[in-house]
Amino acid sequence: MPAIETDTICAIATPVGRSGIGIVRLSGPDVAKACEELLGFLPSPRHAHYCDFLDADQTVIDQGVAIYYQSPDSFTGEDILELQGHGGVYVLNAVLERVLLLDIRLAGPGEFSERAFLNDKIDLLQAEAIADLIDANSKQAVQSAMRTLRGQFSELVHHLVTMLTTIRVSVEAAIDFSDEDIDLMADAKVEESIEETLNQISGVYAQAQQGALLKDGLQVVITGIPNAGKSSLLNALSGIDSAIVTDIPGTTRDLLKEEISIDGMPIHIIDTAGLRTSDNIVEIEGVKRTHGAIETADQILLVFDCTAPEQDVDKVLQPLNLAEKSADSIESILTRCTLIYNKIDLLDNAPSKDTILYKNKELSKIHLSAKQGTGIGMLRDHLKTCAGFRPTEETAFVARERHLAELKKAEKLIKNSLLQLSKGSHLELVAEDLRLAQNHLSTITGEFTSDDLLGEIFSSFCIGK
Repeated sequence: MPAIETDTICAIATPVGRSGIGIVRLSGPDVAKACEELLGFLPSPRHAHYCDFLDADQTVIDQGVAIYYQSPDSFTGEDILELQGHGGVYVLNAVLERVLLLDIRLAGPGEFSERAFLNDKIDLLQAEAIADLIDANSKQAVQSAMRTLRGQFSELVHHLVTMLTTIRVSVEAAIDFSDEDIDLMADAKVEESIEETLNQISGVYAQAQQGALLKDGLQVVITGIPNAGKSSLLNALSGIDSAIVTDIPGTTRDLLKEEISIDGMPIHIIDTAGLRTSDNIVEIEGVKRTHGAIETADQILLVFDCTAPEQDVDKVLQPLNLAEKSADSIESILTRCTLIYNKIDLLDNAPSKDTILYKNKELSKIHLSAKQGTGIGMLRDHLKTCAGFRPTEETAFVARERHLAELKKAEKLIKNSLLQLSKGSHLELVAEDLRLAQNHLSTITGEFTSDDLLGEIFSSFCIGK
């Protein structure tokens, strides 16, 4: 596929600030002309040339290395020039301003990667993996992003699409030649193929889910009544004294956030204001924000002082105001809630974990001491279990929520096609489910997608990438 018709773009491709090296990158049809203006010659493709970077009056702006990549053998599929000079803010901006005077415009966020996608140098999964690789904050996340960047996720999706295409050929043939002796309902191989596709899509989803956890992690909210030890628990989990700990109730008024890593999985911890009735306008706002955080959290740690005389579950859960919530909201909160019985050091008890049945929901109970750190390892393991995270997984590839959503939509449609087939429904219904499922899978790699989705994806990228 030939490169798309575009203009020429440029951007600083390195972070703002002082550094030994800074890079200005150009891509587009006017790069060769820009080389003559900026360098005084056209460099040999894919060779590093140490040379001057020239202003319009031929004065030297900077000295560095220029590398020219000729279309189509470049990242974007277009002509590219990289000017690797000194990393001072002023000198990089001076080079960039010189480039902009050549009727070359400033690139938008992710525009280099978008051009690579549009010119079939990478697919959409690989383009997103570039941004995820840059944002990776653990070794496991880096490895996961690299697997996607190298095309492992794409290969699995393409294989699923191929399987669906083969099945659709059989179904469409039965529709087109219905007056002939083709009995698809009696063809066990078609049903077996659909079932095999379902099994494989479930496996891909499981791998993608691990990658999503490595990328996005788990959002954990610590809540409960004042003085239960919420801030101490935040400090114990994060390993730093980020929250003020006192015996005065209501010390925490706003949301305090820390990020930790458990075996490479990011955990975003939010310490909240104690849940109680107050006349203080600041504390009222803090409690309001606490309830908002509870609604969006992946996991809720409801902290309770185990030395308190009342330990009835209804009493422990009272701060969550479940009586004021809908049945669906109550179920959602209980599904995500773990009861933390803190301050076991005051009772000379050992850390432990068990469960309790409440409103037909099995709630986990963990007894620990945030002050002394006993039981914190148990809590970390519990959070991994809640997330379904397997730290030894070496086949996970980076994935985003949209990938998981498209896989689930495809899986649902394939299940429905199998149901339609078993019920003897019209084959047109089976064929339509399979077609829509294939479209959802193709959306993941970008073979079937909308301009709005592309704009949303690439707008989150860095300038110059």
